[in-house]
Amino acid sequence: MKNLKIVFGSLLMLCITTQISVAQTYQLNNSSSTLEIEGTSNIHDWELTAEDQQGKLIAELDGGQLVEISKLDFIVKAESLESGKSGMNKNTYKALNTDKYSQIVYRLTKVINIDCITQGKCKVITTGDLTIAGTTKPIKITFDAQVTEGQILLTGSKPLNMTDYGIEPPKALFGTITTGEKVNIKFQSYFKI
Repeated sequence: MKNLKIVFGSLLMLCITTQISVAQTYQLNNSSSTLEIEGTSNIHDWELTAEDQQGKLIAELDGGQLVEISKLDFIVKAESLESGKSGMNKNTYKALNTDKYSQIVYRLTKVINIDCITQGKCKVITTGDLTIAGTTKPIKITFDAQVTEGQILLTGSKPLNMTDYGIEPPKALFGTITTGEKVNIKFQSYFKI
């Protein structure tokens, strides 16, 4: 009977210890990550690339599988958005009022669902607060999360309407070039321990 209790207790402890998940903090790797803003105008499509990004992710893994995200902060320095054309950069910074609002910030408020399709690959549905040019709005974002040793890669895209954030779409050449209100944000964000 004593041996049976020892065996049962050992099995119970083994089950408990193998089910414990561990929260880990990951920092965004700016040099490996990309964030692009795609838009349109009455002449041609355009694109901005963020050159200065920061971020923090706190996630729980269980056996290498993502089980929870308790924190996700993401910051882009607004004047690091680069089009390759100085005139467009200037108009973008003016529209974003970067003299007053130097950062674009996303903060996670809730994880709605994590659906892991295969080992280490999950689809995550979240809500968060996005602040652009001093205006904060709740936003729902769905992205893919891929877990590898010491790293979590988040990829996805999100359409936005600039006027929702009080941003007047930039114009150029005395208003002869006008940009569309809608943009699409594409991201590939590497978070590392």
